[in-house]
Amino acid sequence: MDKTAYQSIDHYIESQDVDKHDRLQVIRKIMQQLIPESVEVISYHMPAFKWKGKIVAYFGAFKDHISLFPHASCIEAFQDQSKNYVMSKGTIQFPMNKELPQGLIREMIQFRIQEMELQIKMKKSK
Repeated sequence: MDKTAYQSIDHYIESQDVDKHDRLQVIRKIMQQLIPESVEVISYHMPAFKWKGKIVAYFGAFKDHISLFPHASCIEAFQDQSKNYVMSKGTIQFPMNKELPQGLIREMIQFRIQEMELQIKMKKSK
C-alpha cells in the first residue's frame, strides 16, 4: 500500500489492484448499512467510517489480504471466532485466497457500534 493522498474511498478503491475492488466494496457496504449516518473518510491513508465524531473502523488493501482495523477491544472480543485469521492488537487480516467472512465483519462492526454507544452514554453520565 503506497502513501497516495487519497481524496475519497472511491479514489482509494480505484487505486488498488482490481482483484481487491469487490472485497473493499463489500466492507464499505456493510459499514454503510450498519451505520447509515456515518461519514466516509480517509485517515492514515486508509478508508474509514466516522460516526459521532469518532472512527468506527478502518479497512485497507495489502499485497495478499484485506485488513479490518476495528480497534483492539473488538479484536480481543472476537478472538475465538477469528482463529482462522492472522490478527494483531487492532487488526484482522482476510486472505485473498479465502472467502471474505461477511458475517464476521458485520458482527465486529455491530460490536464496535455498541461499544461506542456505551462510551457515549458513560461520558454523558459523568
